[in-house]
Amino acid sequence: MSRPLGIDLFAGAGGLSLGFEQAGFDVVAAVEIDPVHAAVHAYNFPHCAVLPRSVTDLTAQHIRDAAGIGTRKVDVVFGGAPCQGFSLIGQRALDDPRNALVKDFVRLVRELDADYFVFENVKGLTMGKHRKFLDELIQEFESAGYEVVRDWKVLNAYEYGVPQDRQRLFLLGCKQGLRVPVYPGAITSRPGAVGADLPSAPTCQDALGDLPDAERYVRLISSDEVEVKNFGKPSAFAKLMRCEDSEGWAYGYRRKWNPHLLTSSMRSEHTEISRRRFALTSPGEIEPISRFFKLPPGGLSNTLRAGTDSARGAFTSPRPIHYKWNRCVTVREMARLHGFPDWFRFNETKWHGARQIGNAVPPPLGRAVAAQVMNAMGITPKRPAKQIELGNVDLLKMSLAQAASFWGIANPIGQRDRKSGAKKRKQEPRDPAQGRIELGTAS
Repeated sequence: MSRPLGIDLFAGAGGLSLGFEQAGFDVVAAVEIDPVHAAVHAYNFPHCAVLPRSVTDLTAQHIRDAAGIGTRKVDVVFGGAPCQGFSLIGQRALDDPRNALVKDFVRLVRELDADYFVFENVKGLTMGKHRKFLDELIQEFESAGYEVVRDWKVLNAYEYGVPQDRQRLFLLGCKQGLRVPVYPGAITSRPGAVGADLPSAPTCQDALGDLPDAERYVRLISSDEVEVKNFGKPSAFAKLMRCEDSEGWAYGYRRKWNPHLLTSSMRSEHTEISRRRFALTSPGEIEPISRFFKLPPGGLSNTLRAGTDSARGAFTSPRPIHYKWNRCVTVREMARLHGFPDWFRFNETKWHGARQIGNAVPPPLGRAVAAQVMNAMGITPKRPAKQIELGNVDLLKMSLAQAASFWGIANPIGQRDRKSGAKKRKQEPRDPAQGRIELGTAS
């Protein structure tokens, strides 16, 4: 029996794509307007059709043609559409043109005739005036012929084996008449929780303890990769991230990769003054000048955020301070804290790489949700025997302009001079699909 088919809208680098693949789905198409993110997705999922464009003028037939699936049934559509969650005075929130992408998500679920959908977004969508938007979204899905789990839930990544405190809203639904999926139960508890019935979630030390210090390698000043002969002794979590046995691959496809290559680890240059401030900050506390969080070795990371794209100032994601070394964590260390396995790579720059992680759903959390969809479908997942090659490493080295040229599209995101903030050229009309719009009460 072939694996059920999934389609990722607003895919980013592919956190949800990986979660659904690890749960036993074949992710056959991914839509992502940011050309750099699209290139990284293509590298990690070389057999998935990537559509580097907005969903605004996209049809189900476009997606089917790109994926080469003909009239085959689409089992699930998933993704996290950017939304602002509030309306203009006197109209429905969902009719606000700033929320058009969410309506396009519903439209494509309907046009693709998907049996199931998973809509993911920030926790803030459940609170205050934004709740009105969520209620309207549920009504929109119901009008399209879908039964929605109205007892929606906000899930925290640490309850699903991720060493990070990160809350995200998940809205689940299916065609009326099909078996409705349920939310996954927690499998891990907060480290140090008194009287917890579940095993502890992995800690920051569990996640990072076996990784060598990037500052030992001169090569990582100008490159994001270096050959490492010996990693440290891995924790149980680190073994999963290194895919040392079949559990690390779950029900996903094994990739051909070099486990001795430390990747996504370009160094940061900190001043000695900054390093002294980092050293004086206690684990679990905020450094008062930079406002960076210092990781607690026996606890969880704070929520890793994406920073902003170039059209909104190109602010770098605030990477936390390492608990052991007086520096910010590398992109690879961020990836570990997010539950991305070590074979999964990001754009070589710290700025793009951190954005790709901060925007992503942690794969173990995505897998937990996807497994419940699989269960509702009545399918028992199986591990595939096929092993696949990763994409061309040049896909990881592209700037926005280079990635846009690679895909043969206009750069949808205005470039800015990093020092002055001035626009380098006339900016293309801003597509509403670029980047997530975080709510004030976001996770």
